[in-house]
Amino acid sequence: MDTAEAWRALFENWPESIPREGIVVTVHNENITFVNYLISSSVLLLERDKPDTSGARKVMISYEAIAAVKITSPMELGRFQVMGFQAPF
Repeated sequence: MDTAEAWRALFENWPESIPREGIVVTVHNENITFVNYLISSSVLLLERDKPDTSGARKVMISYEAIAAVKITSPMELGRFQVMGFQAPF
């Protein structure tokens, strides 16, 4: 699985127990804060709660352009096990 497929799978299978909000960091080091999203096979549509400096509230980004996802909700680390994470052995 390449990186783009991994990001698509993450957003496609985002559990209901984790708020759909955070920050997407692009490969160009841009931070995009989001409060919700929609998926397609090749593009992620992010919704902002406040417009950016251009006035845009929605951002379409290819999965290939995602470098990282930051989770802004304060939650216990163990709650992320539903996303496939586990403690190291």
